Amino acid sequence: MNVITIPKKLAQKGDLVVIPKQEYQAFSLWKNTVKIQMEDAWFWTPEWQKKEQEADEAIQSAKLKGPFVDHASLIRALKRKKKS
Repeated sequence: MNVITIPKKLAQKGDLVVIPKQEYQAFSLWKNTVKIQMEDAWFWTPEWQKKEQEADEAIQSAKLKGPFVDHASLIRALKRKKKS
């Protein structure tokens, strides 16, 4: 029997988790195919995906300003928005 170690943050209250070798190999193949780096996992959270959807909708409805030629133009646009 092959045993792998599951990181504690994935196991609840230190439960021992045993995965059959065949299922683990299938999971490893899937994980390597998807290639989501752990440092990029935040992007795929439901909260962030909601923000991405809101940004896409804002772009499609032309609710955005810019691009700005310099930082001074950006600051002026932000100040105008704050007054409105």
